[in-house]
Amino acid sequence: MFTKNIYIDDVGVTVQLSAFAPKSGVEECPVEEFHAILHVEPRQEPFSQQLRRICEGEQHLLSLPEMAGAKKVLKRYFLSDSTNQRPLMKPDADCACSFIQQAPLDGSKLGVWIYMQRGSKVSQEAGMVVSEHNGYRHLWKMGMVSEQGDSAQQTTTLLKTYEADLQRLGATLAENCIRTWFYVRDVDTQYAGMVKARRENFVEQGLTPQTHFIASTGIGGNPAETKALVQLGTYALTGFDPAQQRYLYAPTHLNPTYEYGVTFERGVCLEYGDRAHIYISGTASINNKGEVMHVGDVVKQTQRMWENVETLLAEADTTFDDVMQIIVYLRDVADYELVSRMFKKRFPSIPYIITLAPVCRPTWLIEMECVAVKERHNPQFRNL
Repeated sequence: MFTKNIYIDDVGVTVQLSAFAPKSGVEECPVEEFHAILHVEPRQEPFSQQLRRICEGEQHLLSLPEMAGAKKVLKRYFLSDSTNQRPLMKPDADCACSFIQQAPLDGSKLGVWIYMQRGSKVSQEAGMVVSEHNGYRHLWKMGMVSEQGDSAQQTTTLLKTYEADLQRLGATLAENCIRTWFYVRDVDTQYAGMVKARRENFVEQGLTPQTHFIASTGIGGNPAETKALVQLGTYALTGFDPAQQRYLYAPTHLNPTYEYGVTFERGVCLEYGDRAHIYISGTASINNKGEVMHVGDVVKQTQRMWENVETLLAEADTTFDDVMQIIVYLRDVADYELVSRMFKKRFPSIPYIITLAPVCRPTWLIEMECVAVKERHNPQFRNL
């Protein structure tokens, strides 16, 4: 893996780029993976001008020789005012694209995370973006909303719609869904409804504490549609052996989530012949009894959060050196400068963005999620 920071002076955009391709033991042309997070200088200008500049920054990135042939798979915009800004934006027709109000805390009106691949076939089917290679089909669907009912009813609608979409592609939630993101408007009051509906849906799908749940982030975030209380994003996989997937628990540091009434896995590791993908769920300052650690102290909460994530990564035989992107969620904008300095010092090369997004417990001041990729030599499995 390599990382690179690119500053595009004429448009005032910084691109944090990470890239991965296996270097040994791969006979066929391997799939290469790229994560980019783009930051735009505020420059005290309207949203439309910042949007134009960040789009120019993206075009500059894609024109670089090292990006030749890379195809966008996923794009997520972080916005400061989704209701007013989303109508000014066009979703990319060729990738899974979503828009959520989680304001970047660097003073800009938007930031964007882009996931790209080179060497795979990217297409659309049954309303999803599908990337295919070597018998695997990766299914991405982002930005799903419903505008009818309370947060529980909307969550039920979203999950049932998604399950029907999966069925059309020969997949199920229980067997194929790898990762979800639930963005909840006014998370302090609406989160409980989402949790209840998800739990009930999972029981219907055969997902229980005795089977497994799904890696996930449930966090504050406003969809552009004013009546939408929940927005759902998903990633699923077909064509893999169940032995390739294992869940991460870190029992020395974290407790099973069902002990406090929620239903998600702390993380998941997918083993391929040439690499492993590790998806770490939204993780905060918590101990293995389910208790919030260091209430009121954002520095100590950040340190404990890092420790928890590091322990989950270690369970997958990886470290922060293998992390390709990080998304950080802060409850209080006043903590940004302090937390930003901490992240810059510890992770000077990893692409990351810090956004304003309240965590699901009011006493949690910060949460993070990340994606890691590690080279492997697993001859019993097909390469990615």
